[in-house]
Amino acid sequence: MQLEDFRQAIAPITAAIAGRPVDGALQQRLESAFPSDGTVFEAVEEACRQGIAAGWLCPEGGPGRRFGRVLEPGPETHALSVDVVNVTDTAGPHHRHPRGEILMIMPMTPTAKFDGRGRGWLVYEPGTAHRPTVSDGEAVVLYLLPDGAIEWSGD
Repeated sequence: MQLEDFRQAIAPITAAIAGRPVDGALQQRLESAFPSDGTVFEAVEEACRQGIAAGWLCPEGGPGRRFGRVLEPGPETHALSVDVVNVTDTAGPHHRHPRGEILMIMPMTPTAKFDGRGRGWLVYEPGTAHRPTVSDGEAVVLYLLPDGAIEWSGD
């Protein structure tokens, strides 16, 4: 698995998000178009697993919390940045989403949850904030940020 393979795997998702408001309707659209048991979701999940195993995905951090930006926002990603975190039972740093955040939750252990949610999609609308938390095991979370916009609060 190389970066270009990863970019191709995520391309249908970023194209489906392009130009749409980041809201509950987008979450429903993603759940319908890319269900967690569907081929696109599973292909992205496998790309994440392979990239992490190869060491080029999630190169930063330490045990229990590894992360990294995979793709910068640009034309190929429809102005979305693509980041991936691999977390086990950890709360991350508090941050705000000025333009929203679109999350793809992939539990590595069946019971793992991200912000209380299991496998699938989660959309935070513009202006929301949280301390991202993985509980009950290990999860990989891919998150898309319009224009790469995120504001770290330092809390």
